[in-house]
Amino acid sequence: MQFLSTRGGSSVTFTSAVAQGLAPDGGLYLPEDFPDLRSNLDQWSSLDYPTLCLEFFRYFATDISEHDLKESIDSAYRSFSHNETAPLIELGINCKCLELFHGPTLAFKDFALQLLGNFYELQIKREQKPLCILGATSGDTGAAAISGLLGKDGVTVFILYPKGKVSPLQEMQMTCTDAGNVFPIAIDGTFDDAQRTVKELFADLEFREDVHLSAVNSINLARILAQSVYYLYAWLKLPPCDRDQTKFVVPTGNFGNVFAGWLLTKMGIGISEFRVATNQNDVLHRLFSSGKYSIGEVEPSLAPSMDIQVASNFERLLYYVLDKDSSKVVEVMKSFRSSGKYSFENFDLPVFSSVSTTDDEIPQLIKSIKDDFGYLVDPHTACAFKDLDPDRKAVVLATAHPAKFPSVYEQSGMEVPVSPALDKLKNRDPLYYEVSVDTESIRAFILEKLNRV
Repeated sequence: MQFLSTRGGSSVTFTSAVAQGLAPDGGLYLPEDFPDLRSNLDQWSSLDYPTLCLEFFRYFATDISEHDLKESIDSAYRSFSHNETAPLIELGINCKCLELFHGPTLAFKDFALQLLGNFYELQIKREQKPLCILGATSGDTGAAAISGLLGKDGVTVFILYPKGKVSPLQEMQMTCTDAGNVFPIAIDGTFDDAQRTVKELFADLEFREDVHLSAVNSINLARILAQSVYYLYAWLKLPPCDRDQTKFVVPTGNFGNVFAGWLLTKMGIGISEFRVATNQNDVLHRLFSSGKYSIGEVEPSLAPSMDIQVASNFERLLYYVLDKDSSKVVEVMKSFRSSGKYSFENFDLPVFSSVSTTDDEIPQLIKSIKDDFGYLVDPHTACAFKDLDPDRKAVVLATAHPAKFPSVYEQSGMEVPVSPALDKLKNRDPLYYEVSVDTESIRAFILEKLNRV
């Protein structure tokens, strides 16, 4: 299978798309076409998670050998603490929760980044070249990327994150690794500032080629495809009579998580609705409510991983909204970059709905979910329960372990959840670097740490 850029560049293989992350023309990679999965569903419904993942990726990673693909997938999910990898928990008659926090960093990002780390390892072995991994994070991506790349020969990792705007435990996961090839960079700014700088560095093709740059953010298509698998896994766990009637409710800030699920509808999977749940940084809620995409000021929140105003994966959806017209995509993105907003005349996507939740509402939702279901959720997952119709079947994606955000429970007088894996970090000394969030400063820092100056 080949992959093409949303902005019209030439198509590439799967391994090339993974290695590049961002296409040379600045666009995001997507499959040139999609398989129809419907003929496989009966035999796939009984598969365990790694086996289902292998069957799914066989359609896309066609230039990776069967042996390497299977080993990469098996190794990625071997460290998950639950025997089902992504258990589907029944909370009520019409509500189920898909737990995506049983990986090594207790967040849904582990599903993609443990696998992406293995793909990078294959690439280094195949091409005999080191890799420089660059990413931006609002919390969970950085920790998961670092975990997925620890111990990988030939990899140097640079992760930008907004200082003081991630939870202390998320920061510890990034800065307490004792790894010599990991450089967490605390910037004075927002996630959007970090993400913009990352994209600008990827746009410098000479620098990108010189240091063998690759991306761990969800601009990397492998991230999206890996996340599609847990939607398929959960959907197959539903009774067949409920599958077409069940909506997936997804906490998301950068749109990658919900877009991964929506891609399955391009492969014949009948999912009736995706409900986009945001915090008070509600750029996506405003988009799906009004057809207006406009950025504002980021407000620090109790759900910090969604403190985002520029959802980079929106460009992938835009490509399909505009009937795969790459020139129109370029025009819209150029207009958005210059003005910070764009209004769609006929933005009608009935498969999507949305909701936003304020900081005042999050603790109340956590308490009510605990009271109603005896189930404790993290502040991001709590946003997905706002205005949830009790008469409509729903699968809520639980994106992180509650123990990653203890202050939310402390401030609300609730019992504070704990995790032994996180408690171990409290005895370690953090190491991070403060660098100005501009392209030249970050470029100079990377070159210095790579001993290229």
